Amino acid sequence: SNLPLQPTMKTVLRIFSALLIPALAGLHAESPPSNPHEPAGGLNLGLGALPLLSNARTRSISAENPTGEKGKGAMAVPKPGDPDLPHAAWALHLGQGWKVRPFLSVAAGQTATLMDVAGPGVIQHIWIVADKGEQAHYVLRCYWDKEESPSIESPLPDFFAVGHGKFAPVNSLPVVVNAANALNCFWPMPFRTHARITLTNESQQPIRVLAYQITYAETPVPENAAYFHAQWRKANTATQNPYVILDGVKGRGHYVGTFLAWSQNRNDWFGEGEVKFYLDGDREFPTICGTGTEDYFLSSWGFPRLFNTPFVGLSLKEGCDENQAEGRAGTKYSLYRWHVMDPIRFEQDLRVTIQSLYWGSKYRKGADDVSSVAFWYQTEPHAVFPPLPPAAERIQKETPSKPAHAS
Repeated sequence: SNLPLQPTMKTVLRIFSALLIPALAGLHAESPPSNPHEPAGGLNLGLGALPLLSNARTRSISAENPTGEKGKGAMAVPKPGDPDLPHAAWALHLGQGWKVRPFLSVAAGQTATLMDVAGPGVIQHIWIVADKGEQAHYVLRCYWDKEESPSIESPLPDFFAVGHGKFAPVNSLPVVVNAANALNCFWPMPFRTHARITLTNESQQPIRVLAYQITYAETPVPENAAYFHAQWRKANTATQNPYVILDGVKGRGHYVGTFLAWSQNRNDWFGEGEVKFYLDGDREFPTICGTGTEDYFLSSWGFPRLFNTPFVGLSLKEGCDENQAEGRAGTKYSLYRWHVMDPIRFEQDLRVTIQSLYWGSKYRKGADDVSSVAFWYQTEPHAVFPPLPPAAERIQKETPSKPAHAS
């Protein structure tokens, strides 16, 4: 079962975050919008900012209003046989305005455009729900300001901290995943001239129901606002150790989050590996070096139980007794760490790695299957991402569980 923080502590953390984040946003608004009393209409969010009036205009894109334009929602008229209205028959007897185009359907191998709007603006929330079975085969991509190479490229569930294709609830500040498979994120995503978001169905089956809502603000974007990026990677640590979470980043920015989907391939404790941040010309040795995997995820003495908090969590632990802190061969973990209050700043370049290191009677290198999503903000242009492997290569193999005492 999921064992979050006690409600009182969680409430304190959420209130603290909601009050502090907008205050910090206001402090760093070097180039305010046209209203001199408004530090950043689409970025200055949170509980403390709610009383403040803004010139930002709220817009929301869904299948019912695919352009987000004012007064253009729920205009579809049910037409039997119209391929653009695959679910309209359910509303045929009710007519226009009665849930005629609530969802999209996406054929196998096809790409759906979810958002295609002019800027400036800031995406504030994304909610998306798709067919349950093949979600690891769906690829999310985001493009800012007419760029050719995406700034966000990830299998859909992994971007929302769901690993191994296995649903697990996430209750954090920037990412929330609710039953049965509702994916939400609140990462602020500014764009200046244009924003485009697509979803590609790389499975052999159609997506019969794709529901989504993307809420954004039409608002000027401060000069010092960087662009949001997210990159997925995968490797087996028998051939890549340390595992590379992120590399090749050039420019100025800050690193804001890590998601790991880790498959343990042997018994004993797998999480002795250190997380290292190589900043601004670091080569052999990093500037920031942690002391262990569970340390980076703000835990201790293994992962004895699930936890979900605003900034860090172990949302999935499958394949061993939940109270078995060290896990065993076949155990799968989904782990997130959001650097909301402690972003890692870089001026020129960034590389992030994690060691695969076991503990028995001594340290031993691991041979585990790992995939990850790195989250960061940076100036554009960004370096082109490594090619995303085809769907068949992205799915982590199943490792048979072994008795806990086996070596």
